Amino acid sequence: MSNHDYRSAPVDPTKMGVGKGIAVLTSGGDAQGMNAAVRATVRVGIYTGAKVYFVHEGYQGLVDGGDNIRQATWESVSMMLQLGGTVIGSARCQDFRSKEGRAKAACNLVKLGITNLCVIGGDGSLTGANEFRNEWSDNHYQSEAKCSSHLNIVGMVGSIDNDFCGTDMTIGTDSALHRIMEVVDAITTTAQSHQRAFILEVMGRHCGYLALVTALACGADWVFIPEMPPDEGWEDHLCRRLTYQRSIGNRLNVIIVAEGALDRHGKPITCDIIKNLVTKKLGFDTRATILGHVQRGGTPSAFDRILGSRMGVEAVMALLEATPDTPACVVSLSGNMAVRLPLMECVQVTKEVTKAMAEGRFEEAVKLRGKSFENNWNTYKLLAHVTAPDMKSNINIAIMNVGAPCAGMNAAVRSAVRIGILQGHSMLAVHDGFDGLAHGTIEPMTWGYVGGWTGKGGSNLGTKRSLPASMIEEISLNIAKYNIHALVIIGGFEAFVGGLELVTAREKYEELCIPLVVIPATVSNNIPGSDFSIGADTALNTITTTCDRIKQSAAGTKRRVFIIETMGGYCGYLATMAGLAAGADAAYIYEERVGIHDLETNVEHLLEKMKTTVKRGLILRNEKCNANYTTDFIFNLYSEEGKGVFDCRKNVLGHMQQGGTPTPFDRNFGTKMGAKAVLWLTEKLKECYRHGRIFANTPDSACVLGMKKRAMIFQPLSDLKEDTDSEHRIPKTQWWLKLRPILKILAKYKISLDTSETATMEHVIKKRGTV
Repeated sequence: MSNHDYRSAPVDPTKMGVGKGIAVLTSGGDAQGMNAAVRATVRVGIYTGAKVYFVHEGYQGLVDGGDNIRQATWESVSMMLQLGGTVIGSARCQDFRSKEGRAKAACNLVKLGITNLCVIGGDGSLTGANEFRNEWSDNHYQSEAKCSSHLNIVGMVGSIDNDFCGTDMTIGTDSALHRIMEVVDAITTTAQSHQRAFILEVMGRHCGYLALVTALACGADWVFIPEMPPDEGWEDHLCRRLTYQRSIGNRLNVIIVAEGALDRHGKPITCDIIKNLVTKKLGFDTRATILGHVQRGGTPSAFDRILGSRMGVEAVMALLEATPDTPACVVSLSGNMAVRLPLMECVQVTKEVTKAMAEGRFEEAVKLRGKSFENNWNTYKLLAHVTAPDMKSNINIAIMNVGAPCAGMNAAVRSAVRIGILQGHSMLAVHDGFDGLAHGTIEPMTWGYVGGWTGKGGSNLGTKRSLPASMIEEISLNIAKYNIHALVIIGGFEAFVGGLELVTAREKYEELCIPLVVIPATVSNNIPGSDFSIGADTALNTITTTCDRIKQSAAGTKRRVFIIETMGGYCGYLATMAGLAAGADAAYIYEERVGIHDLETNVEHLLEKMKTTVKRGLILRNEKCNANYTTDFIFNLYSEEGKGVFDCRKNVLGHMQQGGTPTPFDRNFGTKMGAKAVLWLTEKLKECYRHGRIFANTPDSACVLGMKKRAMIFQPLSDLKEDTDSEHRIPKTQWWLKLRPILKILAKYKISLDTSETATMEHVIKKRGTV
């Protein structure tokens, strides 16, 4: 069923909410990014003409009413975006559990004419909301409620645990991973100095997501999660693994424990149990750290701000389009698409996981957690077993980095090397991109060679921008000399173009008829065939943090506008997404032409803004958005037009955007991409093996591995050529352009939002037909 079948005439989005009241509350445990969701709900609600109300202190404020329910204004959510926790407060509420409490809450809403409720919280809070909705019609006096015989409810899942089924990522999960990785990185340096074993307990209640991703992202030796208790006799197995790690020269052991970890008999496995085991049995110097509430704290990551903002927009649309017959829904992200899911179906599946775990059906519990959890678990299992096979495959796979360096490249190299070794292949390092392939700077890599690479920024192999076409002769000689059977190219647009050049040269050089795979890794996120590239998330967080600091400085001096230039080549991804994450007033990009009229509108908009309480502006400009409207030009224009009202400063962020420690997303994404690429090559090599040698010259033997909507897929380089604007080094179609209107609406522009493409309601239960 589509959500907009009943619409005939196009709806004017700025009139959709006229005469309606929307209340927004945060409930349950706090999570970073809740404020972004509140801010977007308030601003989009006001944009549609609705009245929006804050409910302070969660359901308790709903029951107590009075001053706890206050009308929100545009300015009242300013500067909220970069704050962790929830500004409007959250409380555990006993009163709301009773029917009388809920009746009081209903009464408070009716008095203010509110019939739309947006709840941001965990599964408990959302179940409570649904119950409230079902009782609504009997709950209050019909006389008061002539216009409001039903209540619309939309939920957003705010929980660091990522334990809600149907949603890939809940608001706060990514930020919690940021906190955990900061701690893990800090602990690794001290542990390496002393040769220690470290046990880290992370949060997550009955869900092992945080523990699992942490283990993947830091290359832990072992992870304990509630969904998959270790086999009988795990104690000996764990000790064997730790001893082996020490014997091959690792100075450090890391064990990650989820707070809800259990053994096969349902007994808890705690930090202390593991610590005593390792100390007594192996005599290792062992330390345990329980991370606790640190994980809930701190500023939200760029991902959580964008997630919260996108969900806020979707939630308002879902509320205003709801009819008495549409079930209460949660808005969520699947891959990079906004979806609406029936609330109670999600709750039901979430309960089924707990039940499966209690009944010992562990394989099923992992499946019920969803695709992304299952992929993480499978990748972890692949990388955790350190015993290389006795059988060698006699296959040599070379790995190289091409283009500009970015964070996460090393994570991809590490997992590709280790999966390759586990498959019995010999892995070769090619230093300095295609130059290295031509000059023969090639050496074998062992398991230990890539140890500790996951958390390192930049490119350990060395990377160059040169393309292979001018060196094809030398390259083909070296492929023969080093007996290279397959190639993994990790890098940016040059990796894509270079891959194409190798494919074209296959006609002349038989040595180039080998399978090859390109893994997109560039801060610009401009590779055809993938919605995301490794390194873009880290760059985005760097820009966002810098913008936060700049906004803070501008808030102090008042009446100041900052113009910030971001990287990206011709691709406006970084400028647009950082604009959403930092709350920019405008983001100038190449893909959306900027004319004199637009510049004029933007300047006038800022002049108006200076009359409000929010006396600062933030303008982002992609480095190549326009050859004539340079950063200096825009700075001069704003300075002149703002004379006497605001002054300007400019800031070119430069190469700091390519550096830094990779974010949890980039580590995890790089790890999964590296592993998947090598497994695919192994299959391809079997297909291409003829008469005792490898011969691959079909288009599908040279692919880009990319993330598309909801899955990682391989697409032939030659097919993607069609979708490429080679002159500007960008794909012809880019999914994130759809998010541009949200950026403008949140900056108070009265533009038209295309509501015809709203997310339709999907079913979780049918979707999981395989289980």
